[in-house]
Amino acid sequence: MLKDFLYLKEKNLKDVIELLLKSYTSSFSDSEQTLKRNSLGKAHHRLIILVDNKPGLKVSEILNSLKVTKQSLNRVIQDLSKKDLISLKKGEKDGREKKIFLTDKGINFSDSLFNSQKSRILSAFKKSSPDEVLYFKNVLKRIIE
Repeated sequence: MLKDFLYLKEKNLKDVIELLLKSYTSSFSDSEQTLKRNSLGKAHHRLIILVDNKPGLKVSEILNSLKVTKQSLNRVIQDLSKKDLISLKKGEKDGREKKIFLTDKGINFSDSLFNSQKSRILSAFKKSSPDEVLYFKNVLKRIIE
């Protein structure tokens, strides 16, 4: 019975935090060259991922999701706009509201970033059972909550 709760021990939790850090670092290092060639960084990459997965996100939703300041997000938005990777559109109901979309160039760029990361994640998923992948995704979602 007690062994059922061993995963809750502090040492194990610290190990999980280290694994999260290492997996983040490894999976995002695969796309660094593409970002560097385009004079972009991790903040740009995070915004591209969000907007690619949910086109038309409001700036307020992005601020909440990324937990960044409006000033730092505006810098990233300006950089990506200048490179024609994103476009901003006014909200239909509220003109002050801005929604962000990837341009065609932005979609292609996002695809190249995704393709550089895909093989590492796909390889890990192939070495796991469908249940393990599902459980992993569920645990990640609960960490985010």
